[in-house]
Amino acid sequence: MKKSLLVVGVAVALTAAWSVGRVQGQKGQGEKVVFASADHANYTAMTPSVSMAAIWGDSNAGAHGTFTKFAPGTDSGMHTHTNDVWIVVLKGAYLYKDDSGEKRVAAGDFLRVPGGHKHWSGGDAKEGALFYEESSGKFDLIPVK
Repeated sequence: MKKSLLVVGVAVALTAAWSVGRVQGQKGQGEKVVFASADHANYTAMTPSVSMAAIWGDSNAGAHGTFTKFAPGTDSGMHTHTNDVWIVVLKGAYLYKDDSGEKRVAAGDFLRVPGGHKHWSGGDAKEGALFYEESSGKFDLIPVK
């Protein structure tokens, strides 16, 4: 009984710590309504085939939400991210592959990639991909060989 209470206590403490960290990462974001249009966003080229437009937060510093575009045929190679990434595809298709297989994440589909999970991603060869991306921490792409 004591062991199960300890396990429940640890789970509650970890959940609370994650929630506090997520809220702190979005400090000031809960105080205002945010509206953004992917068609009218100001995109910045991150690589020749990837561009991002900030919606809230700062992808270079912490929790954030962005519109991200993959040009047709984008190949991001095998990589991981330090933080979890949540993706909702708006146009085209986000291509995803890991040890479990391949997925074509189409418009209207959702994908969550846990931090540290090895995967490959890219854009549809004809349409590329436009997606909303959100993360609890700064964005990074760590190549995996």
